[in-house]
Amino acid sequence: MFAIVRTGGKQYRVAAGDKIVVEKLDGEAGASVTLSDVLFAGEGGDVKSTEGLTVAAEIVAQAKGEKVIVFKKRRRHNYRRRNGHRQQHTILKIVSIGGEQKASKKAAKAEAPAAAEA
Repeated sequence: MFAIVRTGGKQYRVAAGDKIVVEKLDGEAGASVTLSDVLFAGEGGDVKSTEGLTVAAEIVAQAKGEKVIVFKKRRRHNYRRRNGHRQQHTILKIVSIGGEQKASKKAAKAEAPAAAEA
């Protein structure tokens, strides 16, 4: 099964066991993260419903990307500026695709006692 998730303003196609590099997420290495913004899911040629679907991932490491040099120059004005930038990244390992969001499970548990009282 695969899913397309959105995080950090970008979209990623993931499957269980994949490793992806995304924009920085809070957490230490070894912590688990839930990606709830699932745009599309499927298995082979079949399309699955994404309602309540989540993707569980584990943080492998927090890292920095390659250095990008920003060089500004204005001709004939003796204006030159050199700057460097390294983007913060998080490396994720996808543990599983599927399962409902915790909020919907809590709502179902809250409805069950209310039905039993009536």
